[in-house]
Order: sequence, then structure tokens, then C-alpha cells
Amino acid sequence: MALTPMKQIATLYRGHFLTLAPSLCSPVCGKRVNFLGEYRRPGQPRDNTPPWKKIRFNFAKGVEGIQKHFSLLKDELFQRMVGPQGRPLQEHMLEQTQVKWEFRGSESLSQWVVSSDREIGGRSEAYLKLGRNNTTCLLYGTLCSTPPRDGETRYSGYCTLRSKQPTMSFDRKKHHDWSTFNTLYLRIRGDGRPWMVNIGAETYFTHQNDDMYSYFLFTRGGPYWQEVKIPFSKFFLSSRGRIQDEQHPLWLDKVNTIGFTLGDQADGPFQLEIDFIAACNDRTHTEEFAYELYKRNPEV
Repeated sequence: MALTPMKQIATLYRGHFLTLAPSLCSPVCGKRVNFLGEYRRPGQPRDNTPPWKKIRFNFAKGVEGIQKHFSLLKDELFQRMVGPQGRPLQEHMLEQTQVKWEFRGSESLSQWVVSSDREIGGRSEAYLKLGRNNTTCLLYGTLCSTPPRDGETRYSGYCTLRSKQPTMSFDRKKHHDWSTFNTLYLRIRGDGRPWMVNIGAETYFTHQNDDMYSYFLFTRGGPYWQEVKIPFSKFFLSSRGRIQDEQHPLWLDKVNTIGFTLGDQADGPFQLEIDFIAACNDRTHTEEFAYELYKRNPEV
């Protein structure tokens, strides 16, 4: 039976899309493209449970949530009268170094998320705990670059520590404003492995959700602490692990998360101890952006 012109176009478009689909997905995710929903391993059955059946109503938790959000709203209103984060505005204007994260108890660990390639069937393991005297955090585990035997995944072997995006009352998004600083200040103690520092900023479009600003962190190893200063101008733009040709400076007034990724393909145990993560204003650093900016219509 002959196809109508519209059906011929639809069939041709569907064929081209299936041909291009493997190139649109990252190497870790395999050849399947899943635009809606979370990652599903190859061969795993699809969860067809309706969304309304996954909701669990609890009156006590609802009342507790309302009290929590109204208390947060009250704190936000009073902090605006005093200054940012409840401190006078003069302190923020004169401050050269501001500690953003420090690990001084079990509550500080709840602000972070640990993940590894076990989510896609890998064998790497990563754990997070408090260090000695409960004054530092220790990220440790074992890295394994052997890909899962599912017939589709070709690359594996990574471990990641990422901070949670802060929220305001009623689960509204909150951004870190680092516009008055120009350098990332870390106090760490590693085992000699190279890490990747990742900073996620707010974006305008949904196709930019995978954009990340990254830079390399080289640890010395040994028993001594290491203080590292990385200018924000050195962070380069990447998307799904691929460095982009068109680079843009980091939006310091809309920072969402910061993370550390290990993927050096060196199988074996690892550990990274962090004392604090801060942002400082280095007056000697005047560089705006370290990489070439491509202009579509360059000025003559």
C-alpha cells in the first residue's frame, strides 16, 4: 500500500532520528536516549506505576513541613532587615575570605551527596564520614574502571562528591552569591590523585542543565595539609564531560553546587579529606577570563 506524503516524511524523520540517537547520548549512558525520566539500565523493565500511586500521604509530616517552611520564611524576613545571612552589610563589604562549607558535625554531611558508577552497574565504591575529632570530612572508597557487562556501556570508573543546592522556604531555589570574590579557597589533604573541581551555575534553558564549570585539583599526598587557591577565571565550560568550543565566564551570582570528581582510570583505593571550602577576594588577581572568547561577529 502506498504511503501518503506526510507518512513518508514521518517515516524518514523517524529513521534519521534513530540513526543520530547514539551520538546524542553520553558514552556512559549507552545508546538509549531517555529525555523524560531517570536513567534506566539496559535490560531493566520499565516502571509503569502511575505517579499518583507513588504518593504517600502523612498528616503528621504535612504539619511538620508547614511549621518548618514558615519558620524559614520568618528567618528570611528578619535577615533582610539585618543584612545577608543575618550579619551587618559592613562585614560583607570588608570581608576578604568567607567560609562556605565547613565540616563540624554530622549535620554538615547532610548537605552533600555521594555517588559513583554503581548507579549504572559499575563496581566503584565511595563513602563519606567525619574525620578525626569531627572537624573534617573524609571521602574514601575504591575506584574500578571495569564497565558493567550489559553489552552497551563502554566506560566506567568515577566517584563524585557534590553539594546539595540550598533551598528557601516552600522549597524555592536559592543561589550562592560569590560576585564579590574571585578565588576558590580550599584546605584539603589527598593521596596524590588528580581530582576535578566542578561548579554548577543557574542556566536559562533546559538543554543547558548539564553545563558545568571545571578545573583540575592536584593533591600532593602525605600527612600534611594543602591549601589551594583556584581563581574562578580558570574554570572552563564543559557539558557531559566534553569541553565546549564557545567558552563563557562563570556566573558568580548564581552558583548552585560545587563538587569533586575522581576518574583518573587508576583502579584502587582513594581518599580525600576536606577541612573547609571558602571563597576569597585576591586583590593581586586581575584576570577576568583565562580562555579565548569566540565572537560570531568580531569587531573590525
